[in-house]
Amino acid sequence: MNQLEKTITSNEVAEMVGRDHNEVLKDVRRISGQLGEGNLPQSYFIESTYTNAQNREMPNYLLTKKGCELYSTRMTGEKGTQFAVAYIERFNKMENHIKEQQKPQSLEVALRAALEHEEQIRTIKSDVTLLKGTMRITSLQQQEIQAGASRVVVKALGGKEAPAYAELKSKLFSEFWREFKQYFKVPRYGDLPTAKFDEAINYLNLWRPNTSTQMEIDSYNSQMAIY
Repeated sequence: MNQLEKTITSNEVAEMVGRDHNEVLKDVRRISGQLGEGNLPQSYFIESTYTNAQNREMPNYLLTKKGCELYSTRMTGEKGTQFAVAYIERFNKMENHIKEQQKPQSLEVALRAALEHEEQIRTIKSDVTLLKGTMRITSLQQQEIQAGASRVVVKALGGKEAPAYAELKSKLFSEFWREFKQYFKVPRYGDLPTAKFDEAINYLNLWRPNTSTQMEIDSYNSQMAIY
């Protein structure tokens, strides 16, 4: 409970003691001056403002419980007693109200909050899954796939020195990328979802030319062996 939650205004004090508000302001200023800086007047009286009936901003004070106790010492007789009773009742009501607000949540409220929290977590997980499914591979992942494709095609042709490399390189690269895009259902390899990247790497490691192309490669490379 902070200090501002435990105050009443000088306007309210004026009503409680049946005095003009300006008189109460003079009293508070006089008492504050007598306290001096060393006694921290702000722990008793806090300067503030309020808007009057003419919509003008006017000065007032916020009195803490200590401030009310101090102010009441300046009053005697029945008025002093009535003021003491009024401010004590007022502060007790404020403290009880704040305690009620600070009570632990009921089981029903706690369960509702837990269910809402769980629902939020499910929604976040769903959003993350959707995001993973729609995000595209990064430029570094694209380079890795491109390098892997080059490696597997060159190997399938028998190496860069093989006759098949010079004759069938373009054809085999076209075949590889056509099959790659058909398998992953993408218009170009750069559109591959991030979630499919590991599968794409595995695809590279397992890819082989189709039977007719492999026979053509073998035919070119066997000619070199004859010569």
